[in-house]
Parts: sequence; structure tokens; C-alpha cells
Amino acid sequence: MFTGIVQGTAVVVAVRELDAFRTHVVEMPAHMRDGLEIGASVAHNGVCLTVTAIDDDNVSFDLMRETLRLTNLGAIAPGQCVNIERAARFGDEIGGHAMSGHVICKAKLVEIEEAPNNRRLWFALPKKVSRFVFEKGYIGVDGISLTVADVRRADENEGVEFSVNLIPETLLRTVLNERSLGDEVNIEIDPQTQVIVETVERVLASRV
Repeated sequence: MFTGIVQGTAVVVAVRELDAFRTHVVEMPAHMRDGLEIGASVAHNGVCLTVTAIDDDNVSFDLMRETLRLTNLGAIAPGQCVNIERAARFGDEIGGHAMSGHVICKAKLVEIEEAPNNRRLWFALPKKVSRFVFEKGYIGVDGISLTVADVRRADENEGVEFSVNLIPETLLRTVLNERSLGDEVNIEIDPQTQVIVETVERVLASRV
């Protein structure tokens, strides 16, 4: 379980490619490695990955075929950074919302609105997940727990576009500061919202 409160970014120092499989080697700062062991779960851009090797400050993670297909981690090159969050522990403060690290799809950045002390980003969502996104609802964007600011209907594929507002601390701490138009981010839908929507849809369908 994760909370969507990103602890910082870490640089990917090496990528080892195999057939439909890759290993990321990430340089993790000392404060992020405290107590870290092989087999532990660490979220990269919101994707739950398992530690497979630790060599001083270099930590390795394996990415399977489905992870490469569904997320933006397959496009990561050495020298780029990822958002990092260690798994939540009982007793920790939960400042975001409960997240599983299971990315449901990617969304494309389609508009950037700049303001003196914040930034608003608009993302385009595919139709299959657009029904789970509501104003003021929770959403995970590259592993960051954010509140949906606004939702508007998109022409392409009858999906929606949604916006989030970013304060300076979020821009400083995460890779969203580096995102530009056309970039893709990982999306995790709030699981409680997903369950409620799907339950209501099933009940209504049974009455037809």
C-alpha cells in the first residue's frame, strides 16, 4: 500500500534490456534506503516494483511485460528521474489517499496553465476509465495523490480531460515539474471510486 505522498525523485543510472523485460537500476539517496531490503516494494512513478538487488546506493527493480505495456516506465532512459515512494507502514501518517501501485492506464499531457504560485495541468484520459474521474475526486498521477480540479469532455475517443493544480512543493519534489506537452503519465484510479461506480453500473444494468 502507498499513500501518494512522493518522498522525492531518484535517477535511473542503468537499464538492462531483455525480451519483453527490463531491469532498472536506480540511485536512491540514503534516507530513501533506510531499512530497505530485497523483496521490499517501492513505487516508481506510481508503479509498485519489487527490489531485486541492492549495491550500496544502487537499487535494482525488474519490469515485466505488462508493466512495460501499461506504464511510462518502458520509455525511461538512463539519466532520467522517477518519483519514489516507499511502501506505507502501520502507524505512518497518511497525507494522501490509499493507493495500490497498480497503474490502470496512461494519460497524455495536453495543456499547461501557468500562474505565479501554481501550475494547472490538463490530461486526456481514454474512454474506458473516464467514468471513474469526478471533480474533487482523488487520482494518482505518476504516483502522486492529487485532487481532480475540473473535468471536461474531450472530442477524441469520447474520453475526458481532467486537470490538477500543483503547488510549488509538488513541483519541487516530483517529476511533474519536468513534464511537457505530449508526455504520458501513469494513472491510478481511486479504488473506492472504482468499486462504487462499477457496483452502481451493475445494479442499474440488472434492472433493465
